Amino acid sequence: MIQEFRDFIAKGNVMDMAVGIIVGAAFTAIVSSLVADIINPVIGIFTGGIDFSGWFYVLGSAPEDGFASVAAAQSAGAAVFAVGNFLMAVINFFIVAFVVFLLVKMVNRVKSAAEKPDDVAPDVKSGPSELDILIEIRDALRK
Repeated sequence: MIQEFRDFIAKGNVMDMAVGIIVGAAFTAIVSSLVADIINPVIGIFTGGIDFSGWFYVLGSAPEDGFASVAAAQSAGAAVFAVGNFLMAVINFFIVAFVVFLLVKMVNRVKSAAEKPDDVAPDVKSGPSELDILIEIRDALRK
């Protein structure tokens, strides 16, 4: 069983996947910072300074003065409908999807540029085709 596990880990696909997951986790932190620190303030300018992370609704009873933040409401044990957190997750998704699209597009472009025209074998006829031989046989049989 240990040998099977060693063989599984030694496969290149497992190591590639592990690297991808680690890079993906780091990439998520970068995208989250991009959304929170750069995109949301710009969107806030167009929406009149609205901070998406502050959009939340307390389900049920809440104090008269409300809660200052989502974290305060959640720490008080209130059921919170965090609209702003959801919007940030949607924005994060679209940014990640767009960046992955650009990466795939770039990789495909590099792959196509790396393929040399002489890598593709030219279609060279080495002799008569099957149809030509059959026509010759037919003509020979007629004679």
